[in-house]
Amino acid sequence: MNTVPLNPISEQLLKTVAGFDGEFKGAFNIRQDTGCAGRRSSENIKIIPHREGKPGIEIHVAENTQDETVFIPATVTRGDVSDLTYNDFYIGEGAKVTIVAGCGVHTDDELEAKHNGVHRFFISKGAQVVYEEKHIGEGSGTGRRRIDPVSDIYLEEDAHMTMDTVQLSGVDWTDRVTTATLKARSRLIVRERLMTTGEEMAKTRFDVVLEGEDAGCDLVSRSVARGQSRQEFYSRIVGKSRCHGHSACDAIVADEAIVTAAPQLDALNQDAMLIHEAAIGKIAGEQILKLRTLGLTEEEAEAKIVQGFLK
Repeated sequence: MNTVPLNPISEQLLKTVAGFDGEFKGAFNIRQDTGCAGRRSSENIKIIPHREGKPGIEIHVAENTQDETVFIPATVTRGDVSDLTYNDFYIGEGAKVTIVAGCGVHTDDELEAKHNGVHRFFISKGAQVVYEEKHIGEGSGTGRRRIDPVSDIYLEEDAHMTMDTVQLSGVDWTDRVTTATLKARSRLIVRERLMTTGEEMAKTRFDVVLEGEDAGCDLVSRSVARGQSRQEFYSRIVGKSRCHGHSACDAIVADEAIVTAAPQLDALNQDAMLIHEAAIGKIAGEQILKLRTLGLTEEEAEAKIVQGFLK
């Protein structure tokens, strides 16, 4: 396997999005500017090149693997790089693992830095997966920093997946697409948190099909939009059997920002229980006033409220 040297910009981005401190413990694959900057398998987690010849990898987790972590972060460290990777995860029955992903894009010129990660998750019966993903854009250039993640999830009976996704700052454009199909008694939990400023654009799309009896999903997006940024939230939950689905969009809007929320619920079975909630508005004046009585300035009060909202 040919690898590229890890550069200082990549090291800093990896520290932010994946907790990199010079090394990863356990299995890992580091992607840098479309190339591999390091890879290691473990006894229970094997990482191999994509067998379909696509750019990317396959991650195979042995059945009954317990409490192990695999790291698969990606970085783009300069403009004029458009990175596309296909990562497939095969999680064995009864396994319990954490996947730490994350992506940072950096440009110091007028050229675009882009990463598009297409992830497919095949989660076997009774397996439990925690998926953690952070995104950030950095650099002094005017080139667009773009991250477009795609997640296709297939949960077998009694499988559970929790996705915790965070967009930190500096990403000029993102189009986040998550689709999922759930079998009997499986469960999907998504917690999305993001902030946009300036003229940034963030789009989130969920499309979840609850096929099996007693399958359930809980999709929650919390966001803050500032400046002239724009956010769009679309969610669709399809209930094909006795099941429970919930989605929520909760956004704070400031300055001239715009937030759009468009839910869709399709109950194809009389025992499907589907719920959507949406709340969009500015920071309440009484919240700021309360914190100012404790000695904070208005700016400090707003920052404290936003920090707690996105926690």
